[in-house]
Amino acid sequence: MTEETNWRAVAAATGTGERAGAEAGVRLAYRRAGLDEPEMIVWARSPLEAVRLLSGDVPEGVTTPLPTGASVRDALRNRPLAAARERLHSGLGPAGWSGHWRATGENLWETTRPLVDRVRTGVVEALAPSDREEETRIRLLLLDAVLGQHDAAWLYALDTDTDADADTASDAGSGLDALAEVARTAGWWWPYENVAVLTERPTELHRDEAGRLDRGDGPALAYADGFALHAWRGLPVPAEFLDRLGALTPEQIRQEENAELRRVMLEFYGYERYLEESGAKPVDRDETGVLWRIELSGDEDVVMVEVVNSTPEPDGTSRTYWLRVPPTTRTAREGVAWTFGLDAEVYEPLKQT
Repeated sequence: MTEETNWRAVAAATGTGERAGAEAGVRLAYRRAGLDEPEMIVWARSPLEAVRLLSGDVPEGVTTPLPTGASVRDALRNRPLAAARERLHSGLGPAGWSGHWRATGENLWETTRPLVDRVRTGVVEALAPSDREEETRIRLLLLDAVLGQHDAAWLYALDTDTDADADTASDAGSGLDALAEVARTAGWWWPYENVAVLTERPTELHRDEAGRLDRGDGPALAYADGFALHAWRGLPVPAEFLDRLGALTPEQIRQEENAELRRVMLEFYGYERYLEESGAKPVDRDETGVLWRIELSGDEDVVMVEVVNSTPEPDGTSRTYWLRVPPTTRTAREGVAWTFGLDAEVYEPLKQT
C-alpha cells in the first residue's frame, strides 16, 4: 500500500477506532507542545455530541459540565503544521512546494474539505437552526476542533520526506507524529487546557466516484449517536426526501418547486424513463437521432439526443442510447456533433459504432 493510499484510507475510515492509541496520541500531542497532559479525556460518538458536551451537557460518569479551560488547538495543531510547512517551503522554494502539495495532499483535500464543511453545517443546523447568536457560538466551538482523520491530506503532505528536507516533519518532537497517531485512530477532537474531547469515526460513509457524499437509500454519512447527513451526488437533501424517491412519478417530479431537488428526482428516476413516461414530445429528428427537451421551471432545460447504435450487438439487436447535450442544442445532429467536439456543419461520420 502506498503512502497516498494509506492516508486516503485514514480519511475514509469508518467504525470504532483504537481508543487507547488515540488517547496516547493526544497525551503525546500535549507533551510535544510543552503542555501538561489533560486531566480528563472524554469520548463522544460524533462531532454533534462533542459540541453538545462542550456546550454544557454532562457526559456519562461525570456530575458537572466539563471544566475545559482555554483551547490549546493552536499549540497542538496549528503551530506544528505551520512549522513543518515552513520547513518544506524553505527547502523546496515556492514552485517546489506547490508541486509537492499537488503531488501529495491536494487531491485528498479536495474531496475531504466538502465533507468537513458538511459536518460543520450539519452540526450548526442541528443545534442552532434559527438563532444567529447561538449559531456564532457553535461555529466558534467547531473552529476549536482538530480534524483528526480529516487532517489526513495535510499530514500526508507534511509528513513526506523530500530530498530537500529529509526526515524533518516526521522527526520526533515536531508534534506531527502525535497528530498522525490520533488521525489513524479517531475522528475530530477538541483539545483544551484541562480536557480533551475525542470523537469516534463515522459508522457509515458513502461517496460517488467523484468523492462526493452520495446515497439514495439512507444517510451518506452517519455516526453512532444518530447524527447523519443525507446527500445525492454531493447535494444535501432532507432524509424524508430520499424516502420518496422509490415511489416517484413524473407528476411528482413536475410539481417539485425546488429546482435542485427536482434535478435529483430526475437523476434518480432516470431521464430516459421520464421521457418515456411523461408524454414528452421530440423537438427534432434526423438521420443522427431524435432530440428531446424537458422544460424545467426555474432551471435550465434538460436536452438529450436519442441515438441507436448502428453496430448490432452479438444477439443482432441494436441498443438505444441517450446523450445529454447542452440546453442550447437545436437539432439532433448538432447534439451528436457536440459529443464529438464538432459543429453540426462539419459532422459527417463515415461509420458510426
